[in-house]
Amino acid sequence: MIFLTVGTQFPFDRLVKLIDEMSGQNGFKEKIFAQIGHSSYQPRNFESVPSLESHLFAKYMREASCAIGHAGIGTITMALDYNKPLLVMPRLKKYGEAVNNHQLDIARKFEQDGYLLAAYDVGELPAKIEKLKSFVPGKRQSQAKALAERISIFLNELSKSKSN
Repeated sequence: MIFLTVGTQFPFDRLVKLIDEMSGQNGFKEKIFAQIGHSSYQPRNFESVPSLESHLFAKYMREASCAIGHAGIGTITMALDYNKPLLVMPRLKKYGEAVNNHQLDIARKFEQDGYLLAAYDVGELPAKIEKLKSFVPGKRQSQAKALAERISIFLNELSKSKSN
């Protein structure tokens, strides 16, 4: 089963519609189940719900062979926690899908680090979905020590600027 998730804060009709159309034209070898938020577009080729309770969301992610979604940090971290191949398409401000383009930066960084695949425009989606079938996400390693060091440097610099 492929788990499609787009979050619940904003509609992401563009991605839901693309996956629905691809599913209808060529079909996917696997069933798709989707959490689509409060979307004005209703898929015809797979089952969907507006939202899921957290334990059900985790269940679908855990049981999925792979996931497709927006580049939300919650979706990304859960896919990594369950070692699921993930393809993201960032929400874009110009389409009214987000208040800014922060998901572009998130997608680029996590893709650069080998944790996921990203499609930045609709034309890339079919090839990336094909690549998703054999994609193995990199193992995420704790960087608590590096993070603590960065916070310490920031706090020291902040302290110095306040005393000047």
